[in-house]
Amino acid sequence: MADPVIQVNQLGKKYLLRHQQTQPYIALRDVITNGAKSIARRVLYPRRSHTKPTREEFWALQDVSFDVQPGDRVGIIGRNGAGKSTLLKLLSRITEPTTGQIRLTGRVASLLEVGTGFHPELTGRENIYLNGAILGMSKVEIKRKFDEIVTFAEVEKFLDTPVKHYSSGMYVRLAFAVAAHLEPEILIVDEVLAVGDAAFQKKCLGKMEDVSKSGKTLLFVSHQMGMVSQLCNQALWLEKGKIVQQGEPQSVITAYLKHGFFNQQNSVVRSAAITNQKSIFIAAAKTLNSLGQPATEFGHIEPIYLHIHCVIQQIKADVLIGVAVKDRLGRKVFTSQTAISPHINTFRAKNLVATMAIPANFLTPGQYFFLISLHIPKVEVLDELDEICEFAIADVGSEFSMYEGLDYGCVFANCQWNLDMLQE
Repeated sequence: MADPVIQVNQLGKKYLLRHQQTQPYIALRDVITNGAKSIARRVLYPRRSHTKPTREEFWALQDVSFDVQPGDRVGIIGRNGAGKSTLLKLLSRITEPTTGQIRLTGRVASLLEVGTGFHPELTGRENIYLNGAILGMSKVEIKRKFDEIVTFAEVEKFLDTPVKHYSSGMYVRLAFAVAAHLEPEILIVDEVLAVGDAAFQKKCLGKMEDVSKSGKTLLFVSHQMGMVSQLCNQALWLEKGKIVQQGEPQSVITAYLKHGFFNQQNSVVRSAAITNQKSIFIAAAKTLNSLGQPATEFGHIEPIYLHIHCVIQQIKADVLIGVAVKDRLGRKVFTSQTAISPHINTFRAKNLVATMAIPANFLTPGQYFFLISLHIPKVEVLDELDEICEFAIADVGSEFSMYEGLDYGCVFANCQWNLDMLQE
């Protein structure tokens, strides 16, 4: 096995957070009086400090160790504040670690923030040469790649304009083009690609695949699980500055989604004061994963369970419970219903629990919520709750993951296809 191109050993980064004690509201006369007292104290006790700022240690990363082999494509995942961007800044040598060591073999190009490494007063042309020089490339090497960079970035008309006049999209296009085309051994990309449009994102993904296939090493931070699953052969999950799991992307992503979100309650519980006048009502509802745990986020390959608790105070005939799933724009994706009257008449119970299962590989990535209704068709709506139990679905590697971030509908349709070759 070849020597690792990235070796990280017990890496840690500590920040000191300052907290100044807050003062209550005081009137102008109090300000004048306190000012006079402060002057007097400084005269009488010149060495005494009267401000008491507090300092807190915060470890953005702690005891992080891993190796990356040549040609590996590593997706770094984790929730906001997990330490992903801090790790990339340390690897890019933008900031120094507090503890531990980093060993990098080869030229590193990084794209962490919009315009990183660009001088705003210089033109696009001048910044291409500046970035190349920073990477250690000769003027001849940069000139050889220059036309490719400009064509990829689509900034030909603005090449001799200072980049401070660029839009954020133009900034990102040029910055990514420079980072990806100047032949680095290691390419580090934070989730700045979200700034670009859909066509540019697709082009960037294609370029990153080309970089990785050429034997270069890629580190990629993203919240889009589909991109990580499609693009990477390794995944690294960070939580609170520490590595939780590292390995094959599908298993790491699945563990991350289950662990990272199952503790979050996504439920509604009705007040008795609201429902005591109803003959039958929805007392509570929540979404569960396949382990029966409350969950707010699911991979597209796992089922979703909606758990509904109803209270029956007066038996009525022909009652149905209906559920509609809505997308983030409030459009109904589908509706499902079932009769509950036979169960009420059979058991004569006051409490009924209904569970609706949404199958795996059905809803596409996005935000959804429910409408739940107890009703007698064409007669009466007994109770209804709308826009409750919001949940999210992440693409963890479908055939459409290359389009993640785009709208490819609300359902994965299992359509039949037939292809015929025609003779010329």
